[in-house]
Amino acid sequence: MRPFHRLRPELASLRWKIAALAAATACLVAAAVGVLVHFWTAQDIRDRAEAQAFNTVYAAMDVYRRTGALTDGAELDPAGLPAALRHPADGNRHTAYDERVEGNLGPSVWAAQRTGDPGSPVLAVRVNMGPDLYGLHRLDMIMAVASPVALAAAAPLAGYGAGLLARRLRRVSETAVRISAGDLDARTGPVKGRDEVADIAATVDLMADSLGRRLRSERRFTADVAHELRTPVGGLLAAADLLPPGETEDLLRARVRDLRGLVEDLLEISRLDAGAEQPVRARVPLGAVVSDAVARTGYDTEVTVADEGGAEAAETVETDPRRLERIVGNLVVNAHRHGAGPVRVTVEGRTVVVRDHGPGFPADLLLHGPRRFHTGAPERGAGHGLGLTIALGQARLLGAELRLDNAPEGGAVATLRLPAA
Repeated sequence: MRPFHRLRPELASLRWKIAALAAATACLVAAAVGVLVHFWTAQDIRDRAEAQAFNTVYAAMDVYRRTGALTDGAELDPAGLPAALRHPADGNRHTAYDERVEGNLGPSVWAAQRTGDPGSPVLAVRVNMGPDLYGLHRLDMIMAVASPVALAAAAPLAGYGAGLLARRLRRVSETAVRISAGDLDARTGPVKGRDEVADIAATVDLMADSLGRRLRSERRFTADVAHELRTPVGGLLAAADLLPPGETEDLLRARVRDLRGLVEDLLEISRLDAGAEQPVRARVPLGAVVSDAVARTGYDTEVTVADEGGAEAAETVETDPRRLERIVGNLVVNAHRHGAGPVRVTVEGRTVVVRDHGPGFPADLLLHGPRRFHTGAPERGAGHGLGLTIALGQARLLGAELRLDNAPEGGAVATLRLPAA
């Protein structure tokens, strides 16, 4: 059975995703604001320059018509005047944008008006936008520097806020993991806030309460049935001893023995579920205990101890030998009943491997683990499906890991790893 790994916070966790999303949003907002401010300011500079040029040429034209003199900045037919203003079609004032840059002069906005008849000179005024555009450039640089600084300050705050949410969700996740591992008393408890996380925590606790009630009811039912059946089954076995020898007596005795084995298995499962079992540990040679357990099954099974010198030379482990024999015996019986020969048991260090050469474990069993009264697949033979369930429960009680797999070349493989002392 594959161990259940606890969920670990990683770089792809919700905390870092939220922090990255907040940082990306801040970058987009900063970029959008910077672009909008740049274009709005540039357009405002140009609009103000056009208005200034328009008003200046109006005042200069008034002075020129009254006195014939030119005000500061006003020129008649200047050399740099844009072609669009050099030959205006009427006597109205017009403006034009000139993107040329000559030293500190430019880009500029020109305003021009013909002084009289179509052949008369054109009075023009040039407004330099260079200083204002330089100020816009400085504003762009300041925003480019301020945006990363603001982002650097906002990212930790976003990470901290996301961490608060992630910790609350992790509490709920840890509770769900404990419940799935069999701790029916695990609860998240009160969670701060009245948001969706609090709703999830309350729902998980409510689910745990309902699941705990159902499982406890099921366990009580199993224990009560097994206990009540124990006495009549014992009476059946005693009555079978009174029958005269013969085929009928042998068949009835075998069926009663099967029924008694089922009752004993149910009682064992109920005790494991209720947590009433406690291991009695002792230091024992692993190879010898495994060899004895295999021999008691009565099946022809090959036992190999990897250490030189035979079973007695195998590693000494601290465990409950009775429960270890129960696990190994169930695995061997399961291999013979539901698999095919040859069945081999290998002991190496603290690991015991039981392998058969049958059809292997069904995919459903490998995915969900052994289930009671479920053999998985018809081709694996008959049975009530409690052997692997008991083996898994006893392994957990010993703190061992029981892993079920299929060999690449075919056959079921059960690997039992005992913990270090």
